[in-house]
Amino acid sequence: MLEVEHIKKYYATQKAVDDVSFSVAAGSIFGLLGPNGAGKTTLIRMITGIFFPDEGNIFLNGKKFQPLRDVGAIGYMPEERGLYKKMRIGEQAVYLGRLKGLSKSDAIEKAKKWFVKLEMQSWWNKKVEDLSKGMAQKLQFVITVIHEPSLIILDEPFSGLDPVNANLIKEEIFQLSKNGSSIIFSTHRMEQVEEICDHIILMNQGKKIIDGTVKDIRQQFKENLFSLTLDHIPEEPAPAAFELISQNDRQLTVKINEGYRANDILQYYLQKDINISGFYEILPSMNEIFIRLVEGTPQSRQFQKVIA
Repeated sequence: MLEVEHIKKYYATQKAVDDVSFSVAAGSIFGLLGPNGAGKTTLIRMITGIFFPDEGNIFLNGKKFQPLRDVGAIGYMPEERGLYKKMRIGEQAVYLGRLKGLSKSDAIEKAKKWFVKLEMQSWWNKKVEDLSKGMAQKLQFVITVIHEPSLIILDEPFSGLDPVNANLIKEEIFQLSKNGSSIIFSTHRMEQVEEICDHIILMNQGKKIIDGTVKDIRQQFKENLFSLTLDHIPEEPAPAAFELISQNDRQLTVKINEGYRANDILQYYLQKDINISGFYEILPSMNEIFIRLVEGTPQSRQFQKVIA
């Protein structure tokens, strides 16, 4: 649906985006991650036609991206909000819907439908300046999707929302994806990435340093750590198969040594007639992976060489 090929953008001597390529499939939720200053906003502005790349190409629905022709196919919700504070909420939703190509009647119909979905129907005649940050966030979301774009770009869409309204927006994001819209989701909240995104890229200092599904990336960074819960723990030292990392009551965290398998742990305790009531592999969270990659640990540098 979206193809970004070898995009570059320079500001004087700084490479804001340095040879970045990726693709976003139709109906997928794609995570665009990175620390402050990584180049995410510049990249988004090129995808939306606000900036032009110095090098590289962008393709939307199989055709080379042309901002004047294709801007109607995109819905962009920037982190910095752009609402008219003195306008009434309903009027603003209709006005911006019309700017995106809807007739007045269609804009009113679609705005009212979204207001009902997001439990905003009683707000129609309120002014934007009277809204809380969370209420303004919901209005911004409606304005972003009102014209049913095929590509939706959401920059920190849950900012300012309480858990109930964050869940409401999250469910609508899933539904938009099911209906065929491709969604680029930019955030610093790694727990949201694990829950929402199908595929991610991580940028740092203008470069793409990782690209893959959340599941595959967590597997690639695993450290052979396992958690066991036993009915009792033997007093003798751990065998050669694994190293004991931590112990809490009847729960152990162990690391399997090279040349051994998870089955060797199970077999060791079963042979001692020790009941195993819990056993699972501990995979790193996206937050741990994010920090590891951005801080440039030796493991992350080695991994980046592998994927380069």
